[in-house]
Amino acid sequence: MERQERDFYQRDAEDQASFLEQTWCNNCQQVDLGMKDPVEYELDGVIMIEGKCKKCGESVTTELADEDDDSEWID
Repeated sequence: MERQERDFYQRDAEDQASFLEQTWCNNCQQVDLGMKDPVEYELDGVIMIEGKCKKCGESVTTELADEDDDSEWID
């Protein structure tokens, strides 16, 4: 299935802040270092937000589940 781009900035400001702050970086092996340059997309029915770690610049990805239009973390 193809990747379908979504608009991260259509989310409310509180959700955006949470997704950008509550991250896990596999390279740094640390939580909540933050993410910059977010790109939201859907792939095979799964919503993803991908960006760069604010500390090291490596790619970080958050997988979301939409339930009743509310997003939940699935880390």
